[in-house]
Amino acid sequence: MENKMFCYQCQETNQNKGCTKVGVCGKTATVANLQDMLIWVTKGLAQVMVEMREQGHNVEKELNHVISYNLFTTITNANFDEKAFDKIIIDTIELKERLLNNIKNKENLFEAALYNEKDLEKIYLKATEVGVLATENEDIRSLRELTVYGLKGLSAYSKHANALLKDSEEVDEFIQRALVETQKDLSLDELVNLVLKTGEYGVKGMALLDEANTSAYGNPKITKVNIGVRNNPAILISGHDLRDMEMLLKQTEGTGVDVYTHSEMLPANYYPAFKKYSHFVGNYGNAWWKQREEFETFNGPVLFTTNCIVPPKESYKDRIYTTGAAGYPGCKHIEGKIGEEKDFSEIIEHAKRCKAPIEIETGEIVGGFAHNQVFALADKIVEAVKSGAIKKFVVMGGCDGRHKGRDYYTEFAKSLPNDSVILTAGCAKYRYNKLNLGDIAGIPRVLDAGQCNDSYSLALIALKLKEVFELDNINDLPIIYNIAWYEQKAVIVLLALLSLGVKNIHLGPTLPAFLSPNVVDVLVENFGIAGNQTVEEDINLFFGDDSEKVVKKANGINPNATIGDLIRENPKYISVLMEMGMGCISCPASQMETLSEAAMVHGYDVNEIVKKLEAVK
Repeated sequence: MENKMFCYQCQETNQNKGCTKVGVCGKTATVANLQDMLIWVTKGLAQVMVEMREQGHNVEKELNHVISYNLFTTITNANFDEKAFDKIIIDTIELKERLLNNIKNKENLFEAALYNEKDLEKIYLKATEVGVLATENEDIRSLRELTVYGLKGLSAYSKHANALLKDSEEVDEFIQRALVETQKDLSLDELVNLVLKTGEYGVKGMALLDEANTSAYGNPKITKVNIGVRNNPAILISGHDLRDMEMLLKQTEGTGVDVYTHSEMLPANYYPAFKKYSHFVGNYGNAWWKQREEFETFNGPVLFTTNCIVPPKESYKDRIYTTGAAGYPGCKHIEGKIGEEKDFSEIIEHAKRCKAPIEIETGEIVGGFAHNQVFALADKIVEAVKSGAIKKFVVMGGCDGRHKGRDYYTEFAKSLPNDSVILTAGCAKYRYNKLNLGDIAGIPRVLDAGQCNDSYSLALIALKLKEVFELDNINDLPIIYNIAWYEQKAVIVLLALLSLGVKNIHLGPTLPAFLSPNVVDVLVENFGIAGNQTVEEDINLFFGDDSEKVVKKANGINPNATIGDLIRENPKYISVLMEMGMGCISCPASQMETLSEAAMVHGYDVNEIVKKLEAVK
């Protein structure tokens, strides 16, 4: 049966292969195809803007904002509204037509740049031809989509910075050039370089947003966040946009309506500028995927500022409001361009007619450990590391989701040695941020830096530790990366870490479906990327006896080291082992074998293998 759609951009995609009839996220085949169409015409618009610059024309920042907004609307769980996509596509085509008048020579433009159809029936037909599968070669497709998904995440962060009147022409220009590059017949090596360059600009985009947020609202502070409720009507705000948060708090002040955060908006509680609002109560509920039960009990209206929408139940659908790039059919959308003051009066009046939230939990959770706050604790942390009180940091940032395998992260956190500290950002923290893991010398064992974009803080913290301990390589730090992913903002975080030279990242609960086997091999060989095993196996892998786990020693390679540890320590070992007939080393089971065991299975003298590996530099 012919596919009605094809989408594999999120972790929950059907059977980890691709959604072909309806999205697991809840989007229809029509919306999925329209998103493909929007990406295609946006690539065309990007090429026109690149050509304009090359021919000496000025590209206004408002035009850059169109690119980032278009990409943002296609992020998983952001916008499900077919009519909204109809309008955005037509608007993009019309804008592209106007800008084409600036281009003298149009011979080098791709079809997407010249496409000018405005009949929706014909647009819908074209939408079925320009999606992911239009690229036939699996590896080319994989690297193109990896780039595009990274650009979607980068555009989301750029959009949030734009909302606070912060722009980077450098970042915007790269996004547009990269979109053009994904339409060219590039070699695999060129596409790999484009992926890494996307990660490099991901760091710049996150730095831009960090500066935008902190200059507007102050540096996050260690904060105890209330998770109980008060007896007032209230609005629940979800998503990531702090400018929307600010406008909502200002407009609800003195109205008798309280405000609570949900899911990714939790870190708003850490910013000093928001603490002055007495009606800002705290956080209600957990990660985004719990909303269908938690929105029932909240009773009041919910404002989605970005992605993370789960198709709502009819019982509370009339209480759902969207703004910005978010949208859902049948739900009220609150308009407002960058720099404009949005009018939240309708949702405020709605809240006044609602009952107070039902309390679903009580107590407090602690967060606010962004880079500035951690740097203030640097002496204390360094002393704890030097004394041995802290042996390892475990980066467990990223996204949460419905996948049953995500129980792994709760159990992994519970199983961590007491001398380890979790560094986190993003909604993945909801798997363990309410566990009683205690502290080490007054330092909480879960340090929450904030939203997914605040993974920038985790990178800065690692770089600061590298400096403090006078290390040459960031990978020499006692840091483990065990990251959960769900959607495209997590993709740009991953690419950003790779661009900083971070290796041996474990990614789960499954590796992305959009990574072809050959692309996975490239990531394994060059960066030591790996998937999850069982909690017990990974705890042993990360925290086993160091005498057994250190691969390179003063007296040579340890024959009792596992294959997995060897290739993570030096990915160049892969080619040596494969030349000796060990072609199954990518298999998780094979990676758990020791070098001695593998030598015995393949009929080699282990000392012969050790000599070959030690010859690798």
